[in-house]
Amino acid sequence: MQNFVFIVGLAVFAANLPFFSEKVFFFFKPKQENKAFAFRFAELLLLYFIVGLIAYWQEGRFSPVHQQNWPFYATTFALFVVFAWPGFVWRYFWRKPGI
Repeated sequence: MQNFVFIVGLAVFAANLPFFSEKVFFFFKPKQENKAFAFRFAELLLLYFIVGLIAYWQEGRFSPVHQQNWPFYATTFALFVVFAWPGFVWRYFWRKPGI
């Protein structure tokens, strides 16, 4: 149960990271003033795979890893996007332009 809570908490945290940073992939300053949504989406994909690898590693430590097919990845990515909703709302709906 603790591993499940850890992975879900990590996923919620990671899903919101792209919306709280103006640096591209957290290291590079973009040429324009604000980071484009395409970069935020690319970061979201990268963080999805990183969290997935951590979850795969955690599962492998305690039991045999179950084989997954495409519906599993489609569902978990959709859930990851739902976890990103608070950061998206904060970035695009609540913030005043220029902040």
